[in-house]
Amino acid sequence: MNEVTKKEQNVGLFLAYLVGFSFSCNYTNHAPLKDILIGIKEYGFDNAKFGFLATSMFLTHAIMQIPGGHMADQFGARRVVAVALLWVGLGNLGIIFSDSYYEFIICKFLIGVGTGTSFIAGARYISQLIPAQRLAKTQAYYGASILLGSGFVIFVVPILAKHPLLGLSNWQSPFVATASLALLVAMTWLRLAPRPCLMPHTETKMSDLLLHGQLWLLGIVQMASFGLVMVIGNWITALLKQQVGDSSLSSSMIQHLKSSPQLLGALASMVILLGVVGRPLGGYLVEKLGVRWILSVSFLFNTVGCFVLAQGGISIAWIMLSIVLLGFGCALPYASLFNRATILFPSRAGAAKGLVNMLGVVMILVGAPLLGYIKDSTGNFSAGFMTLGIMSFTVWIISFQIKN
Repeated sequence: MNEVTKKEQNVGLFLAYLVGFSFSCNYTNHAPLKDILIGIKEYGFDNAKFGFLATSMFLTHAIMQIPGGHMADQFGARRVVAVALLWVGLGNLGIIFSDSYYEFIICKFLIGVGTGTSFIAGARYISQLIPAQRLAKTQAYYGASILLGSGFVIFVVPILAKHPLLGLSNWQSPFVATASLALLVAMTWLRLAPRPCLMPHTETKMSDLLLHGQLWLLGIVQMASFGLVMVIGNWITALLKQQVGDSSLSSSMIQHLKSSPQLLGALASMVILLGVVGRPLGGYLVEKLGVRWILSVSFLFNTVGCFVLAQGGISIAWIMLSIVLLGFGCALPYASLFNRATILFPSRAGAAKGLVNMLGVVMILVGAPLLGYIKDSTGNFSAGFMTLGIMSFTVWIISFQIKN
């Protein structure tokens, strides 16, 4: 096959970023619907059950990381992305016909198969398409597109719920929009995505990859960065509602937030959307300052941000500062982790990235329902966010074992 031209590389990158945006909308598209879904009596939602919506999807998302990466290595990432996105779209269409909590959660479980495969195949496609000297920055922009999608829906879902599409109910409309996006991007991908040149590498045993200590350390860092921000993203709207509702302050911003779900959703979405800037910034800074500096600053930001949000009745300035710290702290390590995984295992880069991200998803599997359980048990999020802060500090110490 002829070498891919620079123009084809740019087209492929744009489409890969579009793929990242479209499948990541599923990470948090249910989060702003918490009050609506809990209010549907026949579904029987409570805070803990609602948390399991994220768990069910990210369980299969995690399970598919290594198999999805292996399929992308073996069969080519381009075709694997197309099938996975189609699966995501069909899963969302299934949600709108759900008549019970269990049908709802089964659909989320099946969607995770598609999102997990889409993520890792998209990352592998970029490493197959782009030369090594551009890989750190292009992977960072791919990561930014994923946060853009998952943050964007936190803002837009309340609008779709307030103004349903096509006569649908207020909770069905967001899932139809998510399905339509995934199916449209899949069709565009099949039509326009260039076929990358596959370069030969020395084969590596899968057992060597699975037992590689540095990959596991990268995965632990992913737990306290991507995993952390996804847990917070699934609960940040509920946390801010509680913080604003409990606030005794009479500032105009507090009053606006109390009266405007859309404004509250926009503020909540910033914890993820700031990563759209933070992930590319991390890709740039790691080349200048090294991974040790990136990780140290990131986990300091995350620790402080979690501890501040654990305090009740804080001002809007402290809330916004915490969101900024967490948005950048969770985003900066991304390029370092996945570029490092590619360098360690070039012939199995898909599976290597899959292992790193799988470990990151474990945080979401445990953290999302755990925060819901703590909220149900204590009536607030303070203990939950204190726990997240302690975890961030612990991972900062562990990260010193990663080779610079």
